[in-house]
Amino acid sequence: MSKSWTKEEGPQGDICLGTRIRLARNLAKVPFPATANREQAKQVLKKGKELVESLNHLASVKYYELAEVDELERQVLMEKHLISPEHTKKTSNKGLILSENEDISIMVNEEDHFRIQVFLPGLQLKAAWELANRVDNLIEANVDYAFDPDIGYLTACPTNVGTGMRGSVMLHLPALARINQLENVLRSVSQFGLAVRGLYGEGSESYGSIYQISNQISLGHSETEMLEHLSRVAHQVISSERQARQYLQEQNRDENEDQIHRAYGLLTHARIISSREAMDLLSTVMLGIDLGILRDLDRGLVKKLMVEIRAAHLQKMMGQSLPAQERDRLRASLIRDRLSRQI
Repeated sequence: MSKSWTKEEGPQGDICLGTRIRLARNLAKVPFPATANREQAKQVLKKGKELVESLNHLASVKYYELAEVDELERQVLMEKHLISPEHTKKTSNKGLILSENEDISIMVNEEDHFRIQVFLPGLQLKAAWELANRVDNLIEANVDYAFDPDIGYLTACPTNVGTGMRGSVMLHLPALARINQLENVLRSVSQFGLAVRGLYGEGSESYGSIYQISNQISLGHSETEMLEHLSRVAHQVISSERQARQYLQEQNRDENEDQIHRAYGLLTHARIISSREAMDLLSTVMLGIDLGILRDLDRGLVKKLMVEIRAAHLQKMMGQSLPAQERDRLRASLIRDRLSRQI
């Protein structure tokens, strides 16, 4: 089995951690999830389960009813970005179709009947769109979508009407933050008509200098046009981050090396550490690896740790719910153990 996108490196992977394509789709003549009654919601669930056989021609997938998935596992899925925070709550008549290597995730009865998601490591908007389109075509061969020939796909949220597509890239931008240029760059992204969000999307905060950039509307342009625009802007942001990293290597090198080694020292010696502090320190360590300052560390390990240190992952590892202080102790112990094996 190939590894999850969270554990792999892709094109421009030192800055672009991953790419996601999401398609919002609804069944014709069935109310959107927010207004559907119980029988209508069950009808959508049943249709989702029936899709597994067709999708297995493309990838090995399984179907889950979220009411039968325990709360901790739902949180793990959310921390991997495979389901939304909203999909972890009020799980009655909600489902999930998930591929074995987690590159395809289809939420059933989220805001729309089907939220088709494709994840790839690095900057791979075209490849992600092609895979998402293949998944979409397989589903559309088996269901009737809510579609208007003049408007396009009909969705619960007006901003998704049209193509129903949201493309996004997850970028690691620590150097821009370090030279106080991040706010200016992100402001320019917004001026290009794109949205900037935190680690878990709309309304979430940024941790570890990680940001998601995505298209805001899906009406009036084709999928290819929107993704080309997103790709151009993403490349500009990546270029700005590379210039910032070059600046750090040329200016105040001793100070920057000191901050990077201090971050590594804290991670390898701390006994209690919060999720936010750990993410910020791991971000600094990853920057140190990318700048060639920490040469003996595995970048892939640091990327994996950014996911594995989150609350649900830690509790799943221990097989039980843990209070915040115990999670902070376990998180520090896990980081010390993993990093110490690298040297």
